[in-house]
Formats: sequence, structure tokens, C-alpha cells
Amino acid sequence: MHLRGGNRFLARPIPEDLIDQIRTSVDIVDVIGQYVQLKKQGKNFFGLCPFHEERTASFSVSESKQIFHCFSCGRGGNVFKFLMELNHVEFPVAVRQMADFASIKIPDEYSESAQNANSQNSEQAQLISLYDQTAQLYTHVLLNTKMGQQALEYLHQRGLTDDIIEKFQLGFAPGEQLLKEFFDEKKVDYQVLRKSGLFIEDQQGQLRDRFRGRVMYAIKNPQGHVIAFSGRILNKADSQAKYINSPETKIFSKSNVLYNFDIARTAIRQEKRAILFEGFMDVIAAYQSGVTNGIASMGTSFTNEQIYLLQRTTTQLDICYDGDDPGQAAINRAIDAFSQNSQLKLSVIEIPEKLDPDEFVRQHGGKQFNEIVHSARLTPTAFKLDYLKRDFNLNNEADQLTYIERALKVIGQLGSSVEQDLYLNQLAQEFNVQVADLRQQLRQIRSQQSVDAHQQAKREPLVDKPQDFHRQKVKLDKVELAEQRLLNYLLYDHNVWLKLAGLPNFHFVHEEYQTIYMLATGYFENHNSYDSAAFMDFVHDTKLQNIIAELDLQDLDDANVDQSVSDYIDVITAQAPLSQQISEKTKSLNEAKKMGNTELQQKLAVELVELYRQRQGA
Repeated sequence: MHLRGGNRFLARPIPEDLIDQIRTSVDIVDVIGQYVQLKKQGKNFFGLCPFHEERTASFSVSESKQIFHCFSCGRGGNVFKFLMELNHVEFPVAVRQMADFASIKIPDEYSESAQNANSQNSEQAQLISLYDQTAQLYTHVLLNTKMGQQALEYLHQRGLTDDIIEKFQLGFAPGEQLLKEFFDEKKVDYQVLRKSGLFIEDQQGQLRDRFRGRVMYAIKNPQGHVIAFSGRILNKADSQAKYINSPETKIFSKSNVLYNFDIARTAIRQEKRAILFEGFMDVIAAYQSGVTNGIASMGTSFTNEQIYLLQRTTTQLDICYDGDDPGQAAINRAIDAFSQNSQLKLSVIEIPEKLDPDEFVRQHGGKQFNEIVHSARLTPTAFKLDYLKRDFNLNNEADQLTYIERALKVIGQLGSSVEQDLYLNQLAQEFNVQVADLRQQLRQIRSQQSVDAHQQAKREPLVDKPQDFHRQKVKLDKVELAEQRLLNYLLYDHNVWLKLAGLPNFHFVHEEYQTIYMLATGYFENHNSYDSAAFMDFVHDTKLQNIIAELDLQDLDDANVDQSVSDYIDVITAQAPLSQQISEKTKSLNEAKKMGNTELQQKLAVELVELYRQRQGA
């Protein structure tokens, strides 16, 4: 195993004491709380893991120890490790991000190195840099040049101020080959430009700007870096699409992105709800009206990744799409998608006069729009019952009966009997029928739904569940469990450390635990006490950091430390050699079986039984 330990900082120009100052000046709960909705349970905070999809929270954050650990996927570490894993950045970049968060100034001689820590050879870092520069260029063209004047007038006509344009990094891509010339002057590598998605390559390998003559909407990742664009044509021609989007690249996958999530995340956490809009302009108009928790998807279909991103941040989602027929149909599809694949509580905000949110703001003002957003919310069931009416002439008795049957199917999907009663009473009053009759018909419908679901389950072929990121849960044997608990004791209790140091022949059985023990020896040469968050920076190795985080969140018996430690040492020193012999003897037995050596198999089997007997006795 490759060890770096304390010498790691020789390769990193940021001094260790400055790193310690930055780490200890922030609270890991505050930092992770920006990305994960955390709830306190006992001593720790829990939420949905940001590194894999899960329905039950197994991601734990310890405020007292300033570490995180996922009991499902096994990831763990301190605040720097969290940012490294989440943002795919190197250690110095994570340190610089935390320094910014804590308002700590990193001296220039260290800051420049930290800024370049992803290295100029990192393709991902280069692409993000290209997109950030492109967004700045297009915004400059829009606000400050004659080329962008028409586009700027268009956005002003739509009610946007220059401050909002800068906030959302709106821009204009002129018809000329501006971007290619811009990067040629900077001598950006041709292959990087090819992979960026900012250009179209012809058969001769020549690159030309992908976006020309378009108003540009910058698409950002949760960290606020531009990773893609959507361009709206300014002067429509029959042969040109109204919108074109960036292709998928190493830094952009539309299934993972929610527009404006980087800006809206703080407001979503504060208001404990997100508002889902249909278009970019709806989000921007809402923000200018004071509704700052708005987001939009890249299209009207939703992926598990987008839904999971929201679930980690909030429990409530309000859907606010256009008031026209296509918009209402999109709301209906969105309700079905979220109901089947998420645990979010849903509401629907209906825009009057069949307008979209952007149009409503321009016609009626931001104040009235704000009032609608905060007061005119429907439950998904209320929306669906109203949406169903579009298909029927309710002055016709036959259509009334069909509608009631369809409405009861919607009501039958509710899990709460109180909710069912509410809508049954509304239905009875609206159509002048008896509630008891509706309940009877509802029981029949639910019974049939149950039969249909059972038949569907029988028809569906059995398929293997796809592999996910979850770590296989392995039950630890007695030796490894003793190693973990002994290691945990010795890190926190100096007396245990001295006791183990007095056993010259002691050695942990598993390499990972022995390595942590060796690194801890170096750590304590320069530290008087143990701090798991600091020790993780010292260790640096990702696998070992995960193990340390898992160890740290174990509950130990403080009442009988001496006896527990003695027992663990006995288990490791007495049983570990037997376990090793059993492992080697089992391998030999398997080899003898492969060779067909019956006599050797019998001999090894007898010896193996004796070793098991000895271990059981021990």
C-alpha cells in the first residue's frame, strides 16, 4: 500500500497550520447542509447520501468529530474530503473553497498553487474554464457591444434588467466566428476545443462556433460553474431551431442538471420548498419578482438523478408550469413522474388566464405573481380531478358517470382515509350523489386495482436488479471486530496506546488496520491529542479515510475500557494466527481437490477440523 503520511505536505505548498486553521474555522454540518438536507437524530445528523441514490438516509455527519460517513456506500472523511468527492477536485482546491467559505485569506504564493491544483492537464478543469470564459465573453458582447444591441433590447422588452442579466450570465453569441478566434488567441489546444461541445467540426476537421445569432442561457453545475448553454435564436428562420443546447460532454449531462439550482439552493433550504418552472425565462422572471427558489429541468421529462438532487435538498416541490393546455398536460405528467419515483410532497401552482409565469409577471407585475406563488397551491389530487374534466361534457349525464368513475380511481390511489373522505364529499356535493354510494363504488374500484396489480406482477418477467453504489454488507468475524474496536480505543486513549506500544511483537492482522496504526505513530509525534478530522488530512489515502470515519462512529464501552482492551488484544494475538492457518489450510485443501489427490484431501480435512476446534476453544 502506498503511504504518504506526514510528508504529504512537502508536495503541497499550503502550510499544515493554515490548513488546520481553515478546517477548524468551519462547521462540517453547515457546509454539508448546503448540499444535503440534514436532520438530527441522537448525537449525529442524517440525510440522503449525495454520492449514490438511496431512499433511506444512511449518510451521517458528526458535529463533535467534524466527519461524515455513509453506512451504505462506505465513503467518509472530513470537510475537505467531502468537497473533493462531491466536486471532483484535488485537496488544495477543496482547502481554497473552504477558505473562501470561512473568509480566510490564503497568501498569494499558496493561493495560486491551490487554484491550479487540478492541473492544466485535467480535461474536466480545462472544459469548465472554457465554459466560464465563454459565458463571460457572451455577457460582455450582450451588454457592451453593438453586436449585442438587438439581443439586449429583446431582453429589456421582456422585462429583464441589466443586473438580472449579469446575475444569470445571459449573453449573446454573434453570427461571426468570435469564439474560435477568442480561444485561438489564447492558444487553447485544438483537441480540448473539439471535445468542449462549443464548436461544430466539419469533414476537414475545421471548427466553427456552435452558437451563432442566439441569446445565450448559461447552464451551471451546483457549484456555480458554467458547464453548458442553451441558445435561443434571435431572428427566426424556417431552417433553424428555436433553441439549441450544448451536446453532452465530460462535464455536462442534461439528466443530472437543474437550471438555477446553484443560485436557488440557499433559498430552497430556507423556505423548505422548491418551485419547478417549465422554462428558463420563467425562472428568471420569478427571481426578479422576489421568488428566488425557482428551478427548471432541461425539458419536461425527469430523471432519477434530478429527482434525487431535489430530495436531498427539500421535502416539498411546487410545480408551476404554463397555464395553457400543453402546460397543464406537462404538470399532469410531472405529478405522475414524481409520485412514482420520489418521496417529495407535491403541490401545483396554477397561473390564471392560461398564461406562463413569465407572461403573467409582465402583464400583472411581480407583486401579484408573488401572491399567487405563496397562496394559490393545489394538491396533486385536486389538480388531477380538475384536469380530468377537460375530457368530458359535464352537462351530459353519461359523461358525468364516466368522470365520477375516473375520479374515484384517482381518489383510490390515496393512502389516507381522511383525504379520501375529503374528496368523496366534494364529489358528492358537486354531482348531488350520496357519499355512501361513492364509498361503495370506491371499494369495488380499489379491489379491482388490487387484482390488476397482482396480475401485472405475475406477467412481468423476473429481472436482476441493476448494480448500484452500495457496499456489500459483510459480517465481520471476531478477529476483525476486535481489531476495529482496539484501534478506535488506542486513537482516543493514550493509556491504551502506551499499553499496545509495550507489546513489541503485536501486529494487526489486516493490512489496513496495521497501516492506520503505523500512520498514527507518525501523527502523534507532532500532535498531543487525537482529532479524527486532522488525522484524515495526515493519512490522505481515500480507502483508509473511509475506514477511519467508520471506526469513529462506532459506540464503545467506556465503563470497562481496560478489560475490553485486554480481551481484544487476546483475541487478535491468540485467534489471529489460527485464523491465518485455517485460511492457508483451506486453500491447500481446495488445491488438493482440483488435483484429485484423495489421500491429501483426507489429511488436510483432519488438520482443518483440529484448527477449528482449537479456535473454538480459544
